[in-house]
Amino acid sequence: MIRRSLALALAVSLSPLAANAADLLQVYEMARNGDPQLAYAESNRLYTKEGQVQARAALLPALGGEASLNRTRTEADGVSGSTTSKQRQYSVSGSQTLFNWTQFANLQAQREISKAADFDLESANDDLIVRTATTYFNVLVAIESLSAAQTNEAAAKKQFDYADKRLEVGLAPITDVHEARAQYDQARADTILARNTLADAYQALSELTGQPVQGLRSLPEDFRPELPANRGDVDLLVNEAFTRNPALKAQELKVSAAESGISAARGGHYPTLSLGGRWGKNANWGDSIGASSAGPDTTTNSIGLTLNVPIFAGGATQSGVRQALAQRDMAQDGYEQQKRALDRNTRNAYQAVVAGISEVEARRLAVVSAQSAYDASQVGLEVGTRTVLDVVQNQRTLFQAQLYYAQARYNFLLNRLQLSQAIGGLDIAEVQDINRLLTRDAEAQLEPGSVQ
Repeated sequence: MIRRSLALALAVSLSPLAANAADLLQVYEMARNGDPQLAYAESNRLYTKEGQVQARAALLPALGGEASLNRTRTEADGVSGSTTSKQRQYSVSGSQTLFNWTQFANLQAQREISKAADFDLESANDDLIVRTATTYFNVLVAIESLSAAQTNEAAAKKQFDYADKRLEVGLAPITDVHEARAQYDQARADTILARNTLADAYQALSELTGQPVQGLRSLPEDFRPELPANRGDVDLLVNEAFTRNPALKAQELKVSAAESGISAARGGHYPTLSLGGRWGKNANWGDSIGASSAGPDTTTNSIGLTLNVPIFAGGATQSGVRQALAQRDMAQDGYEQQKRALDRNTRNAYQAVVAGISEVEARRLAVVSAQSAYDASQVGLEVGTRTVLDVVQNQRTLFQAQLYYAQARYNFLLNRLQLSQAIGGLDIAEVQDINRLLTRDAEAQLEPGSVQ
Protein backbone atom coordinates (compact mmCIF):
# COMPACT_ATOMS: atom_id res chain seq x y z
CA MET A 1 0.00 0.00 0.00
CA ILE A 2 1.31 3.40 -0.99
CA ARG A 3 0.70 6.22 1.45
CA ARG A 4 1.19 9.95 1.15
CA SER A 5 2.61 11.68 4.18
CA LEU A 6 0.23 13.83 6.23
CA ALA A 7 0.83 17.46 7.02
CA LEU A 8 3.23 18.37 9.78
CA ALA A 9 0.26 19.32 11.94
CA LEU A 10 -0.85 15.70 12.02
CA ALA A 11 2.46 14.59 13.47
CA VAL A 12 2.24 17.29 16.11
CA SER A 13 -1.28 16.20 17.02
CA LEU A 14 -0.19 12.60 17.59
CA SER A 15 1.58 13.54 20.79
CA PRO A 16 2.42 11.21 23.69
CA LEU A 17 -0.44 12.77 25.66
CA ALA A 18 -2.87 10.90 23.42
CA ALA A 19 -1.05 7.58 23.57
CA ASN A 20 -3.43 6.08 26.11
CA ALA A 21 -6.57 6.74 24.06
CA ALA A 22 -7.37 6.60 20.35
CA ASP A 23 -8.90 9.87 19.21
CA LEU A 24 -10.38 10.56 15.79
CA LEU A 25 -7.08 11.77 14.33
CA GLN A 26 -5.23 8.62 15.38
CA VAL A 27 -7.96 6.36 14.06
CA TYR A 28 -7.88 8.25 10.76
CA GLU A 29 -4.13 7.70 10.48
CA MET A 30 -4.62 3.98 11.13
CA ALA A 31 -7.33 3.90 8.48
CA ARG A 32 -5.03 5.61 5.95
CA ASN A 33 -2.47 2.89 6.51
CA GLY A 34 -4.91 -0.01 6.56
CA ASP A 35 -7.99 0.77 4.47
CA PRO A 36 -8.19 -1.41 1.32
CA GLN A 37 -10.49 1.03 -0.48
CA LEU A 38 -7.93 3.84 -0.29
CA ALA A 39 -5.17 1.43 -1.31
CA TYR A 40 -7.26 0.43 -4.34
CA ALA A 41 -7.77 4.10 -5.27
CA GLU A 42 -4.02 4.75 -5.07
CA SER A 43 -3.18 1.72 -7.20
CA ASN A 44 -5.89 2.67 -9.69
CA ARG A 45 -4.35 6.14 -9.99
CA LEU A 46 -0.93 4.67 -10.78
CA TYR A 47 -2.51 2.27 -13.28
CA THR A 48 -4.44 5.06 -15.01
CA LYS A 49 -1.45 7.39 -15.28
CA GLU A 50 0.50 4.81 -17.27
CA GLY A 51 -2.00 5.33 -20.10
CA GLN A 52 -0.57 8.80 -20.69
CA VAL A 53 2.97 7.41 -20.77
CA GLN A 54 1.98 4.79 -23.33
CA ALA A 55 0.09 7.31 -25.47
CA ARG A 56 3.13 9.62 -25.51
CA ALA A 57 5.41 6.70 -26.35
CA ALA A 58 3.46 6.12 -29.57
CA LEU A 59 4.58 9.56 -30.77
CA LEU A 60 8.24 9.20 -29.83
CA PRO A 61 10.94 7.58 -31.99
CA ALA A 62 10.96 3.79 -32.05
CA LEU A 63 14.23 1.87 -32.53
CA GLY A 64 14.67 -1.87 -32.93
CA GLY A 65 17.26 -4.42 -33.95
CA GLU A 66 17.06 -7.81 -35.63
CA ALA A 67 19.57 -10.61 -36.19
CA SER A 68 19.20 -14.00 -37.90
CA LEU A 69 21.33 -16.98 -38.88
CA ASN A 70 20.06 -19.42 -41.55
CA ARG A 71 21.37 -22.66 -43.05
CA THR A 72 19.97 -23.87 -46.36
CA ARG A 73 20.53 -27.22 -48.12
CA THR A 74 19.43 -27.57 -51.73
CA GLU A 75 19.24 -30.76 -53.82
CA ALA A 76 18.22 -30.50 -57.49
CA ASP A 77 16.26 -33.34 -59.13
CA GLY A 78 18.27 -35.26 -61.70
CA VAL A 79 21.47 -33.46 -60.86
CA SER A 80 24.34 -34.98 -58.97
CA GLY A 81 25.42 -33.12 -55.87
CA SER A 82 23.84 -30.65 -53.47
CA THR A 83 24.35 -27.10 -52.30
CA THR A 84 24.70 -26.00 -48.70
CA SER A 85 24.70 -22.32 -47.80
CA LYS A 86 24.62 -20.22 -44.68
CA GLN A 87 23.38 -16.66 -44.27
CA ARG A 88 23.89 -14.19 -41.44
CA GLN A 89 21.74 -11.08 -41.21
CA TYR A 90 21.54 -8.22 -38.76
CA SER A 91 19.88 -4.85 -39.01
CA VAL A 92 18.79 -1.79 -37.05
CA SER A 93 15.64 0.12 -37.95
CA GLY A 94 13.89 3.17 -36.57
CA SER A 95 10.74 5.15 -37.19
CA GLN A 96 9.24 8.45 -36.14
CA THR A 97 5.62 9.51 -36.46
CA LEU A 98 5.28 12.81 -38.28
CA PHE A 99 1.51 12.98 -38.46
CA ASN A 100 -1.07 10.71 -36.88
CA TRP A 101 -4.19 12.48 -35.76
CA THR A 102 -5.49 9.49 -33.81
CA GLN A 103 -2.35 9.26 -31.71
CA PHE A 104 -2.30 13.01 -31.04
CA ALA A 105 -5.93 13.00 -29.90
CA ASN A 106 -5.41 9.86 -27.83
CA LEU A 107 -2.53 11.53 -25.99
CA GLN A 108 -4.77 14.48 -25.15
CA ALA A 109 -7.48 12.12 -23.90
CA GLN A 110 -5.02 10.26 -21.69
CA ARG A 111 -3.77 13.53 -20.23
CA GLU A 112 -7.31 14.40 -19.17
CA ILE A 113 -7.85 10.91 -17.74
CA SER A 114 -4.57 11.19 -15.83
CA LYS A 115 -5.70 14.47 -14.24
CA ALA A 116 -9.04 12.89 -13.41
CA ALA A 117 -7.23 10.08 -11.60
CA ASP A 118 -5.62 12.64 -9.28
CA PHE A 119 -9.03 14.03 -8.38
CA ASP A 120 -10.44 10.53 -7.96
CA LEU A 121 -7.75 9.80 -5.38
CA GLU A 122 -8.45 13.08 -3.61
CA SER A 123 -12.12 12.19 -3.54
CA ALA A 124 -11.30 8.73 -2.16
CA ASN A 125 -9.28 10.31 0.65
CA ASP A 126 -12.16 12.66 1.48
CA ASP A 127 -14.47 9.66 1.51
CA LEU A 128 -12.10 7.89 3.89
CA ILE A 129 -12.33 10.81 6.33
CA VAL A 130 -16.12 10.65 6.29
CA ARG A 131 -16.17 6.84 6.55
CA THR A 132 -13.72 6.97 9.45
CA ALA A 133 -15.75 9.61 11.27
CA THR A 134 -18.99 7.73 10.63
CA THR A 135 -17.58 4.48 12.00
CA TYR A 136 -15.90 6.24 14.92
CA PHE A 137 -19.08 8.12 15.87
CA ASN A 138 -21.14 4.93 15.53
CA VAL A 139 -18.97 3.42 18.26
CA LEU A 140 -19.45 6.45 20.49
CA VAL A 141 -23.22 6.41 19.98
CA ALA A 142 -23.24 2.68 20.71
CA ILE A 143 -21.25 3.27 23.91
CA GLU A 144 -23.69 5.90 25.11
CA SER A 145 -26.61 3.71 24.05
CA LEU A 146 -25.26 0.82 26.09
CA SER A 147 -24.68 3.09 29.06
CA ALA A 148 -28.24 4.39 28.85
CA ALA A 149 -29.57 0.85 28.39
CA GLN A 150 -27.72 -0.36 31.47
CA THR A 151 -29.06 2.56 33.49
CA ASN A 152 -32.56 1.87 32.20
CA GLU A 153 -32.23 -1.82 33.08
CA ALA A 154 -31.08 -1.02 36.62
CA ALA A 155 -33.99 1.39 37.08
CA ALA A 156 -36.49 -1.13 35.69
CA LYS A 157 -35.12 -3.79 38.04
CA LYS A 158 -35.55 -1.39 40.94
CA GLN A 159 -39.16 -0.71 39.99
CA PHE A 160 -39.88 -4.40 39.61
CA ASP A 161 -38.44 -5.15 43.04
CA TYR A 162 -40.40 -2.23 44.50
CA ALA A 163 -43.66 -3.42 42.97
CA ASP A 164 -43.01 -6.97 44.15
CA LYS A 165 -42.47 -5.81 47.73
CA ARG A 166 -45.62 -3.68 47.68
CA LEU A 167 -47.54 -6.69 46.44
CA GLU A 168 -46.27 -8.75 49.35
CA VAL A 169 -47.63 -6.25 51.88
CA GLY A 170 -50.87 -5.73 49.99
CA LEU A 171 -50.17 -2.16 48.81
CA ALA A 172 -50.07 -2.88 45.05
CA PRO A 173 -52.12 -5.03 42.68
CA ILE A 174 -50.62 -7.95 40.77
CA THR A 175 -51.00 -5.99 37.53
CA ASP A 176 -48.34 -3.53 38.70
CA VAL A 177 -45.91 -6.42 39.19
CA HIS A 178 -46.65 -7.82 35.74
CA GLU A 179 -46.24 -4.42 34.11
CA ALA A 180 -42.98 -3.78 35.97
CA ARG A 181 -41.75 -7.24 35.01
CA ALA A 182 -42.58 -6.64 31.36
CA GLN A 183 -40.69 -3.35 31.39
CA TYR A 184 -37.73 -4.97 33.13
CA ASP A 185 -37.57 -7.78 30.57
CA GLN A 186 -37.75 -5.22 27.78
CA ALA A 187 -34.92 -3.25 29.40
CA ARG A 188 -32.79 -6.39 29.63
CA ALA A 189 -33.41 -7.09 25.94
CA ASP A 190 -32.45 -3.49 25.09
CA THR A 191 -29.18 -3.92 26.99
CA ILE A 192 -28.35 -7.14 25.15
CA LEU A 193 -29.12 -5.49 21.81
CA ALA A 194 -27.04 -2.42 22.71
CA ARG A 195 -24.11 -4.60 23.72
CA ASN A 196 -24.25 -6.50 20.42
CA THR A 197 -24.53 -3.24 18.49
CA LEU A 198 -21.45 -1.90 20.26
CA ALA A 199 -19.49 -5.08 19.52
CA ASP A 200 -20.40 -4.81 15.82
CA ALA A 201 -19.47 -1.11 15.79
CA TYR A 202 -16.04 -1.99 17.14
CA GLN A 203 -15.69 -4.68 14.47
CA ALA A 204 -16.56 -2.14 11.79
CA LEU A 205 -13.83 0.14 13.12
CA SER A 206 -11.33 -2.74 13.08
CA GLU A 207 -12.38 -3.58 9.52
CA LEU A 208 -11.58 -0.02 8.50
CA THR A 209 -8.23 0.29 10.30
CA GLY A 210 -7.05 -3.31 10.05
CA GLN A 211 -6.38 -3.53 13.79
CA PRO A 212 -8.34 -3.42 17.06
CA VAL A 213 -9.09 0.01 18.45
CA GLN A 214 -9.98 0.77 22.07
CA GLY A 215 -10.05 3.75 24.43
CA LEU A 216 -11.90 6.20 22.18
CA ARG A 217 -12.38 9.86 22.99
CA SER A 218 -15.89 11.35 22.98
CA LEU A 219 -17.64 14.69 23.31
CA PRO A 220 -17.87 16.29 26.75
CA GLU A 221 -21.23 16.76 28.45
CA ASP A 222 -21.12 20.55 27.96
CA PHE A 223 -20.65 20.36 24.15
CA ARG A 224 -22.52 23.11 22.33
CA PRO A 225 -22.43 23.00 18.51
CA GLU A 226 -21.65 26.09 16.47
CA LEU A 227 -21.95 26.89 12.79
CA PRO A 228 -18.51 26.62 11.11
CA ALA A 229 -16.95 29.79 9.76
CA ASN A 230 -17.70 30.81 6.15
CA ARG A 231 -20.82 28.63 5.99
CA GLY A 232 -23.47 31.34 5.87
CA ASP A 233 -24.84 31.32 2.28
CA VAL A 234 -26.00 28.02 0.81
CA ASP A 235 -25.98 29.31 -2.79
CA LEU A 236 -22.36 30.36 -2.45
CA LEU A 237 -21.57 26.94 -1.01
CA VAL A 238 -23.22 25.21 -3.96
CA ASN A 239 -21.18 27.30 -6.41
CA GLU A 240 -18.06 26.50 -4.42
CA ALA A 241 -18.94 22.81 -4.59
CA PHE A 242 -19.30 23.01 -8.39
CA THR A 243 -15.84 24.57 -8.57
CA ARG A 244 -13.88 22.56 -6.00
CA ASN A 245 -15.52 19.17 -5.48
CA PRO A 246 -12.88 16.64 -6.61
CA ALA A 247 -15.35 13.96 -7.72
CA LEU A 248 -17.18 16.45 -9.96
CA LYS A 249 -13.91 17.79 -11.37
CA ALA A 250 -12.82 14.23 -12.16
CA GLN A 251 -16.07 13.61 -14.02
CA GLU A 252 -15.66 16.89 -15.91
CA LEU A 253 -12.20 15.81 -17.05
CA LYS A 254 -13.61 12.46 -18.15
CA VAL A 255 -16.09 14.32 -20.35
CA SER A 256 -13.18 16.25 -21.88
CA ALA A 257 -11.33 12.99 -22.43
CA ALA A 258 -14.38 11.54 -24.17
CA GLU A 259 -14.41 14.58 -26.49
CA SER A 260 -10.80 13.85 -27.37
CA GLY A 261 -11.82 10.23 -27.92
CA ILE A 262 -14.23 11.38 -30.64
CA SER A 263 -11.41 13.26 -32.32
CA ALA A 264 -9.21 10.17 -32.08
CA ALA A 265 -11.90 8.02 -33.67
CA ARG A 266 -12.36 10.47 -36.53
CA GLY A 267 -8.61 10.36 -37.07
CA GLY A 268 -9.15 6.94 -38.59
CA HIS A 269 -10.30 8.76 -41.75
CA TYR A 270 -7.10 10.82 -41.99
CA PRO A 271 -3.80 9.81 -43.62
CA THR A 272 -0.71 9.15 -41.51
CA LEU A 273 2.87 10.10 -42.28
CA SER A 274 5.98 8.60 -40.72
CA LEU A 275 9.73 8.73 -41.21
CA GLY A 276 11.66 5.47 -41.28
CA GLY A 277 15.25 4.34 -41.67
CA ARG A 278 17.11 1.04 -41.76
CA TRP A 279 20.69 -0.19 -41.73
CA GLY A 280 21.42 -3.85 -42.40
CA LYS A 281 24.22 -6.22 -43.29
CA ASN A 282 24.08 -9.68 -44.94
CA ALA A 283 26.83 -12.28 -45.14
CA ASN A 284 26.63 -15.54 -47.18
CA TRP A 285 29.03 -18.49 -47.18
CA GLY A 286 28.97 -22.25 -47.67
CA ASP A 287 30.41 -25.31 -49.39
CA SER A 288 28.93 -27.17 -52.38
CA ILE A 289 29.39 -30.09 -54.73
CA GLY A 290 29.06 -29.13 -58.33
CA ALA A 291 28.13 -25.56 -57.69
CA SER A 292 29.09 -22.66 -55.48
CA SER A 293 26.61 -20.86 -53.23
CA ALA A 294 29.00 -18.37 -51.65
CA GLY A 295 28.35 -14.71 -52.27
CA PRO A 296 29.79 -11.35 -51.20
CA ASP A 297 28.77 -9.51 -48.02
CA THR A 298 26.28 -6.71 -48.58
CA THR A 299 25.40 -3.64 -46.51
CA THR A 300 22.09 -1.82 -46.95
CA ASN A 301 21.15 1.69 -45.82
CA SER A 302 17.70 3.20 -46.37
CA ILE A 303 15.65 6.17 -45.22
CA GLY A 304 12.27 7.39 -46.40
CA LEU A 305 8.79 8.65 -45.75
CA THR A 306 5.70 6.46 -45.55
CA LEU A 307 2.27 7.88 -46.30
CA ASN A 308 -0.66 5.70 -45.38
CA VAL A 309 -4.03 6.74 -46.80
CA PRO A 310 -7.09 4.89 -45.46
CA ILE A 311 -9.65 4.15 -48.16
CA PHE A 312 -12.11 1.62 -46.81
CA ALA A 313 -12.16 -0.37 -43.56
CA GLY A 314 -15.51 -2.09 -43.81
CA GLY A 315 -17.28 0.65 -41.85
CA ALA A 316 -15.21 0.08 -38.71
CA THR A 317 -13.92 3.66 -38.58
CA GLN A 318 -17.36 5.26 -38.74
CA SER A 319 -18.62 2.75 -36.20
CA GLY A 320 -15.79 3.78 -33.90
CA VAL A 321 -16.86 7.43 -34.27
CA ARG A 322 -20.45 6.58 -33.35
CA GLN A 323 -19.20 4.58 -30.38
CA ALA A 324 -17.06 7.51 -29.20
CA LEU A 325 -20.02 9.87 -29.54
CA ALA A 326 -22.14 7.56 -27.39
CA GLN A 327 -19.36 7.35 -24.82
CA ARG A 328 -19.14 11.15 -24.74
CA ASP A 329 -22.91 11.37 -24.21
CA MET A 330 -22.69 8.87 -21.33
CA ALA A 331 -19.93 10.90 -19.72
CA GLN A 332 -21.94 14.11 -20.07
CA ASP A 333 -25.04 12.48 -18.60
CA GLY A 334 -22.96 11.15 -15.72
CA TYR A 335 -21.54 14.61 -15.13
CA GLU A 336 -24.98 16.21 -15.13
CA GLN A 337 -26.35 13.61 -12.75
CA GLN A 338 -23.39 14.03 -10.42
CA LYS A 339 -23.73 17.81 -10.54
CA ARG A 340 -27.41 17.66 -9.61
CA ALA A 341 -26.71 15.20 -6.81
CA LEU A 342 -23.93 17.46 -5.52
CA ASP A 343 -26.32 20.42 -5.52
CA ARG A 344 -28.83 18.46 -3.47
CA ASN A 345 -26.25 16.96 -1.11
CA THR A 346 -24.64 20.33 -0.45
CA ARG A 347 -27.94 21.96 0.38
CA ASN A 348 -29.02 19.01 2.50
CA ALA A 349 -25.73 18.97 4.43
CA TYR A 350 -25.96 22.72 5.00
CA GLN A 351 -29.52 22.48 6.28
CA ALA A 352 -28.56 19.53 8.47
CA VAL A 353 -25.71 21.53 10.04
CA VAL A 354 -27.89 24.59 10.63
CA ALA A 355 -30.79 22.53 11.99
CA GLY A 356 -28.40 20.36 13.97
CA ILE A 357 -27.48 23.28 16.24
CA SER A 358 -31.10 23.67 17.32
CA GLU A 359 -31.71 19.92 17.36
CA VAL A 360 -28.84 19.24 19.77
CA GLU A 361 -30.12 21.89 22.16
CA ALA A 362 -33.68 20.59 21.88
CA ARG A 363 -32.51 17.03 22.53
CA ARG A 364 -30.53 18.19 25.54
CA LEU A 365 -33.57 19.92 26.99
CA ALA A 366 -35.64 16.82 26.24
CA VAL A 367 -33.26 14.79 28.39
CA VAL A 368 -33.52 17.35 31.18
CA SER A 369 -37.31 17.30 30.97
CA ALA A 370 -37.46 13.51 30.82
CA GLN A 371 -35.19 13.29 33.86
CA SER A 372 -37.39 15.72 35.78
CA ALA A 373 -40.52 13.78 34.81
CA TYR A 374 -38.92 10.54 35.94
CA ASP A 375 -37.81 12.01 39.27
CA ALA A 376 -41.28 13.48 39.84
CA SER A 377 -42.98 10.19 39.07
CA GLN A 378 -40.60 8.44 41.45
CA VAL A 379 -41.63 10.81 44.23
CA GLY A 380 -45.28 10.43 43.26
CA LEU A 381 -44.96 6.66 43.51
CA GLU A 382 -43.66 6.94 47.04
CA VAL A 383 -46.56 9.16 48.15
CA GLY A 384 -49.15 7.17 46.24
CA THR A 385 -50.06 9.65 43.49
CA ARG A 386 -48.30 7.70 40.71
CA THR A 387 -48.26 4.04 39.78
CA VAL A 388 -45.36 1.79 38.90
CA LEU A 389 -46.47 1.93 35.28
CA ASP A 390 -46.14 5.74 35.30
CA VAL A 391 -42.58 5.42 36.59
CA VAL A 392 -41.45 2.81 34.08
CA GLN A 393 -43.01 4.74 31.22
CA ASN A 394 -41.14 7.88 32.26
CA GLN A 395 -37.97 5.85 32.58
CA ARG A 396 -38.52 4.56 29.05
CA THR A 397 -38.99 8.12 27.81
CA LEU A 398 -35.76 9.16 29.50
CA PHE A 399 -33.94 6.24 27.88
CA GLN A 400 -35.13 7.23 24.38
CA ALA A 401 -34.28 10.90 25.00
CA GLN A 402 -30.72 9.97 25.95
CA LEU A 403 -30.32 7.92 22.76
CA TYR A 404 -31.66 10.69 20.53
CA TYR A 405 -29.41 13.23 22.25
CA ALA A 406 -26.31 11.14 21.64
CA GLN A 407 -27.23 10.61 17.99
CA ALA A 408 -27.94 14.32 17.43
CA ARG A 409 -24.56 15.41 18.80
CA TYR A 410 -22.51 13.11 16.62
CA ASN A 411 -24.76 13.54 13.59
CA PHE A 412 -24.00 17.26 13.77
CA LEU A 413 -20.26 16.60 13.55
CA LEU A 414 -20.76 14.13 10.72
CA ASN A 415 -22.95 16.57 8.77
CA ARG A 416 -20.26 19.18 9.22
CA LEU A 417 -17.70 16.86 7.62
CA GLN A 418 -20.10 15.96 4.81
CA LEU A 419 -20.66 19.63 4.06
CA SER A 420 -16.91 20.20 3.82
CA GLN A 421 -16.63 17.11 1.62
CA ALA A 422 -19.33 18.40 -0.73
CA ILE A 423 -17.70 21.80 -1.25
CA GLY A 424 -14.24 20.28 -1.69
CA GLY A 425 -12.81 21.75 1.51
CA LEU A 426 -12.34 18.59 3.56
CA ASP A 427 -8.76 18.22 4.76
CA ILE A 428 -6.71 17.26 7.80
CA ALA A 429 -7.36 20.66 9.40
CA GLU A 430 -11.08 19.88 9.51
CA VAL A 431 -10.37 16.57 11.21
CA GLN A 432 -8.15 18.34 13.72
CA ASP A 433 -10.87 20.87 14.53
CA ILE A 434 -13.37 18.13 15.31
CA ASN A 435 -10.78 16.05 17.11
CA ARG A 436 -10.12 18.91 19.52
CA LEU A 437 -13.75 18.68 20.61
CA LEU A 438 -13.28 15.06 21.74
CA THR A 439 -11.88 15.41 25.23
CA ARG A 440 -13.58 12.71 27.28
CA ASP A 441 -12.71 9.03 27.65
CA ALA A 442 -15.73 7.25 26.18
CA GLU A 443 -14.89 3.92 27.82
CA ALA A 444 -15.37 5.48 31.28
CA GLN A 445 -19.11 5.29 30.65
CA LEU A 446 -19.07 1.48 30.54
CA GLU A 447 -19.20 -0.96 33.37
CA PRO A 448 -16.08 -3.15 33.67
CA GLY A 449 -16.34 -6.20 31.48
CA SER A 450 -19.48 -5.04 29.69
CA VAL A 451 -17.83 -5.22 26.29
CA GLN A 452 -15.79 -8.23 25.32
